[in-house]
Amino acid sequence: MTEAPLTAAEYRELLSTALEDAAHADTRAPNASNLFMPDSHRAALYVDTTVVPGGRGVGKTFWYRSLLDEKLRELAAAEYRINRLRRLTVSPGYGLALKSESYPGPQVLRALLASGEDPYDIWYTVLLAALGQEDLRVRREWADKVAWVRTNPDPAQRHLEQADRQAYGENVVRLLLFDALEHLHSDREQADRLVAGILRLALQMRFGTHNIRLKVFVRPDMFESAGQHFPDASKLSGYAAELTWSRTDLYGLLFHCLGNEDGELAGRFRAITGGWESAPDGTRHVPPLLLRNDEASQSLLFEQIADPFMGANHRKGRPYTWLLNHLMDGRGRISPRSFVQAVSTAAQVTGSGHPAHGRALHYEAIRSGVQAASEARVREVGEDTPWVKLAIEPLAGCQVPVPEPQVLNLWEKEKLSEKLAEDSARYAQADEPRLVRTGPRHPDDLPRLIRELEDLGVMTKPRKDGRLDLPDVYRIAFGLGRKGGVPRRTG
Repeated sequence: MTEAPLTAAEYRELLSTALEDAAHADTRAPNASNLFMPDSHRAALYVDTTVVPGGRGVGKTFWYRSLLDEKLRELAAAEYRINRLRRLTVSPGYGLALKSESYPGPQVLRALLASGEDPYDIWYTVLLAALGQEDLRVRREWADKVAWVRTNPDPAQRHLEQADRQAYGENVVRLLLFDALEHLHSDREQADRLVAGILRLALQMRFGTHNIRLKVFVRPDMFESAGQHFPDASKLSGYAAELTWSRTDLYGLLFHCLGNEDGELAGRFRAITGGWESAPDGTRHVPPLLLRNDEASQSLLFEQIADPFMGANHRKGRPYTWLLNHLMDGRGRISPRSFVQAVSTAAQVTGSGHPAHGRALHYEAIRSGVQAASEARVREVGEDTPWVKLAIEPLAGCQVPVPEPQVLNLWEKEKLSEKLAEDSARYAQADEPRLVRTGPRHPDDLPRLIRELEDLGVMTKPRKDGRLDLPDVYRIAFGLGRKGGVPRRTG
């Protein structure tokens, strides 16, 4: 007997439950059911890929945590056909979690730098501790550990060489992972120094050892700016693989979430779409290739879920493409978190405002989803890089594209450089160790501030006349207007 299609209300229910926690990916532990593996991420998982650049919400922390988990590494090894993932011993070098036994936290890092320690020595100490150096194991404080490494270079190097020989003989790779580098230090200059120290160590291990490697998950702008303190960082570009999400990746993620939700509706969804591969214990369901990689198949399925057009006819656009075009940042990147947030909100808004609608997602609700995703994205910017919020808020009420001189005048009128300096000082003096953020590289140079916003994808300069624009994923929540564009939510 053929499985009956899901009704609009059933699709809305499945979307709401399956996407409920997706906006909190950084705090959600990865597991077999939520481990989605886009083809485009395969290169980032290569053992010899040293640098993995990626913006907020693209999966850096998710992969960092997944690689620390032996069972999830096995799934990735099978999916991506990377056998070396099965021969790893993985340790954390830095991350969001406070793990003083593995690495120094933000306040300790600040104290180490203030005492004159070289960032390279700090991370070299972290690596040696992960490799089980006995003299470090018996020392409790990181200041004492770093001092021992600095004053005992010969035994430190001998232990590193011995650990490399042992790993080579056992045919395993000792891998040290780094994530959440935007939380290293409140002062951007110091944060860049710390990242440069990690990259120096990563480069040395890449060329100086057989089986000891670092993998560094880092924001692209931080990778670029670290080169000011470590010119050889450019050599690592050949061993870098950015975490990007194509259109098919994002819709593949959506369908993966629907098919891996608990309950009858997810089972019916898998039966209707067909071709899923399921683990014997039912903990994991993999969508068929057509739902992961084929735009035509994805679009056909999504148009059973959403309205076919973003208005009365095709001139208003089709949801499959319209949605992603309005979630793209200034560098053409789309955060999966923003995408999932938009679809989840669209399901909720349709259910409350258009409960009898014939599709699970009303086109006006999809617009509301983009508005909600913009608000969430701007909140993230406020958490990670408060200086961006300080820079864009004075532009509220402007119509984009906006002339660059007008932007600079508004910034000067608001005394932006002074505010940036005050904000940096406030975070530097914070007692809470998690209140560590990065500031702009050139707070006193307002034209260069525009370049930094372009690097982050918050601002663009697409016009020959030099006018500046903001992509909708930032523009809407920051309160800037655009003729014919998606308006800011008023309710």
